[in-house]
Amino acid sequence: MLVEDEVALADMVRRGLVADGHSVDVVHDGIRGLDAAVTAEHDVVVLDIMLPGLSGYRVLERLRAAQVWTPVLMLTAKDGEYDETDAFELGADDYLTKPFRFRVLIARLRALVRRGAPRRPVVLSAGTLTLDPASRVVTRDGTAITLTPREFGVLEFLMRKMDTVVTKTEILQGVWDQHFEGPENIVEVYIRNLRRKIDVPFGTNTIETTRGVGYRLLP
Repeated sequence: MLVEDEVALADMVRRGLVADGHSVDVVHDGIRGLDAAVTAEHDVVVLDIMLPGLSGYRVLERLRAAQVWTPVLMLTAKDGEYDETDAFELGADDYLTKPFRFRVLIARLRALVRRGAPRRPVVLSAGTLTLDPASRVVTRDGTAITLTPREFGVLEFLMRKMDTVVTKTEILQGVWDQHFEGPENIVEVYIRNLRRKIDVPFGTNTIETTRGVGYRLLP
């Protein structure tokens, strides 16, 4: 399925995919795209980010929350590192920027079709803290905790490295981008925000600072 609001581009891509032997459903806004992706089976969803009605980010987020694991390729004119990183954090499987070569799109789609839908991610836990990568829900003692996408990414990274000291550089490379050129101290800001949300209200101390080295999430 192709979700693209540029009608001429959508028609060009559709015709090219049909010529390559694919059956293609096309919708031009996020709301109908979400409905079609949830109610019908597709091998791959090609999803633009800048869509009317509902952005591609929100479509992707709601698909994964609804436990729809169809591979998603984000196709967009936005090419900043944060756009790509955020898309992968929300559950995208691949990312291609406009303008693109059609042969590259075909190759990416074939790879996703061969890979198939991934299995549902395992819920992560540390004591009474839980994080569900699929629904993107974080709870402590059964109480839901609201996190920003970046806060969620930092917490998920720490939970996957639980009881291991990780450096700021490792966190930046794992959650932002390995070519991120901003200050390392941005990590301190997110660690502070996480502590304020997952620890302070509950009287816990989950994230330990190892002075001069980094951070460790306690089991």
